[in-house]
Amino acid sequence: MEKHSQYSVDCSCCETSTPSQNHQISDTSYTSPIKIYIPAIFSFILLAIGLGLDYVDIDFFKGWVRILWYVIAYLPVGFPVIKQGYLLLVKGNFFSEFTLMAVATIGAFAIGEYPEGVAVMLFYSIGELFQGAAVRKAKGNIRDLLDQRSSMAMVYRDSKFIAMKPEEVTVGSKIQVKVGEKLSLDGILNSEHATMDTSAITGESVPKIIRRGEKVYAGYINTDQVIEMESTKKYQDSSIARILEMVEKASARKSKTELFIRKFAKIYTPIVFFAALAITLLPYLFVSDYIFEDWLYRGLIFLVLSCPCALVVSIPLGYFGGLGAASRNGLLFKGASFLDAITKVNAIAMDKTGTLTKGNFKIQTVDCVTMDETSFLSYIKSIESQSSHPIAKAILNYKPNIEYTNQATGVKEIPGQGLSGVVNKHKILVGNLELMQAQQVIVPEKSKGIVETVVFMALNGIYAGHIVIADQLKDDAIKAINNIKETGISNLMILSGDKQSITMEIGRTLGITNVKGDLFPEDKLKEVEKLKEDPKNMVAFVGDGINDAPVLAISDVGIAMGGLGSDVAIETADIVIQTDQLSKIATAIKIGKSTRSIVWQNIALAFGVKLIVLLMGAWGVATMWEAVFADVGVAFLAILNAIRLQRMQWK
Repeated sequence: MEKHSQYSVDCSCCETSTPSQNHQISDTSYTSPIKIYIPAIFSFILLAIGLGLDYVDIDFFKGWVRILWYVIAYLPVGFPVIKQGYLLLVKGNFFSEFTLMAVATIGAFAIGEYPEGVAVMLFYSIGELFQGAAVRKAKGNIRDLLDQRSSMAMVYRDSKFIAMKPEEVTVGSKIQVKVGEKLSLDGILNSEHATMDTSAITGESVPKIIRRGEKVYAGYINTDQVIEMESTKKYQDSSIARILEMVEKASARKSKTELFIRKFAKIYTPIVFFAALAITLLPYLFVSDYIFEDWLYRGLIFLVLSCPCALVVSIPLGYFGGLGAASRNGLLFKGASFLDAITKVNAIAMDKTGTLTKGNFKIQTVDCVTMDETSFLSYIKSIESQSSHPIAKAILNYKPNIEYTNQATGVKEIPGQGLSGVVNKHKILVGNLELMQAQQVIVPEKSKGIVETVVFMALNGIYAGHIVIADQLKDDAIKAINNIKETGISNLMILSGDKQSITMEIGRTLGITNVKGDLFPEDKLKEVEKLKEDPKNMVAFVGDGINDAPVLAISDVGIAMGGLGSDVAIETADIVIQTDQLSKIATAIKIGKSTRSIVWQNIALAFGVKLIVLLMGAWGVATMWEAVFADVGVAFLAILNAIRLQRMQWK
């Protein structure tokens, strides 16, 4: 959950949000970005004015007036940190970066270095705000799948259909579903037949013909005619409800990435505290003219010098540069932690439809046996012109210059098989292999083995040819897979709700051998969980549909297609490819590696300078301003280093 403070974990200095936070399903309150910046702006203005008054040495700006001025400048940025440190202390966490920041800056006030105390806390605040800006660009909560569930169901009651909430419908109820409506409950079909868009649940690209007595699922879309169904499950047990539940559970199981600065603070902070204590007290045993006040002053100086301001600023600057570079390349990372996580991925599972393919129907080949292509297409278009099926639309859109000159008459739909009709006094059959076999049309053996969707045509009972229709691979799919392999990832897998035969053909084309089709959302989830059983595996999943949401949530890194992907998939994912280009996966990995390199360069720089300044402070040869200057210098160098990310090119 978010902390109600400008210094919440979600706006932390070294990462934007943990994976689990990205997948929180409940709504969170919105805070205006301007309000978040106000405390830092206010403190900066007061600090600048105070430094100006100190420089000109005005008489009234002395004593309590000066102290009060800097206290007021300190509180807007200091109070939230002190409060957070106190809350952690109450929970038994004595050594955190909040405690260190609070003690160090209060120590600065104790020894009279008021401007420095404010400046140190202001640096920390700026670091928080840098990362917070990235969070507000990327973070989004899952909106409970409202886009894919029907808000009302038309239920048969008292000799008429009335609107009811899906949650109130009992098992065994008769439900009417109109054309274009989504099914709100799981059940069985009562009508003779129905054509359903099942892509939201199964990911299957071709609309499915369902016959009387067969199962239908919540989330299916009725595309053909008004149908009736009977509910077999309560809403809470429906497919949509199960997907939502799986997303919630997967989010809860998502491992939390602890902030680097907090890991660092667990070691660094106690060392600094005890070192400052040692500097204050140990000299009593060895120095003959020991004066407690002098050594206390030196200990406080050391404590202030030890404040990791440059480190706190340099880390988010590096990540912020990486997030900016990713955005310029059409990639939206929902947290700096995923810039790190993507570099550790060694296994990638991918959905097929809409991820590897374009998600629309295109005619691949036209094979004519008894006539030329123009005549063949003219006959088949005449029949398909009276159908609203997506495949019919694909045929009609193919070679629009070829028109049907003769209107089809007596067109009848044969449920689950195709169409029959008369064109120019010839009996035409258009449909699948079942239709040809039912009408005793002899189809060549080679045509029977085609794995893609095939539309056969017979003229006067004689096979005339066929059209192969398939979902097209994305233009950059082959290149994208090769680029991923070049990054060192060889464990690639395709998980699809589409037919196994079609999925395997896609795998062969792309050079991926680990391929599984005919999967429901829970099946995909199980496959990814199997991959994750090996602790050596860092698994990424790439998908675009609602059926992919649970898998996106459970994977170590969830990647969604942002152009055509569903809102639920996009909001569940950790990384969104805004351009829908599969090749951006390799780009994301490369940007992550470059960012990690920049961040560690900044960390090494900050640590190196800090070590030198700490040694100088321990020996009493460093002043407060030297420490602040060192931090400012390191922060400036870190900014310049991070800017390099904006100018890098990744191919």
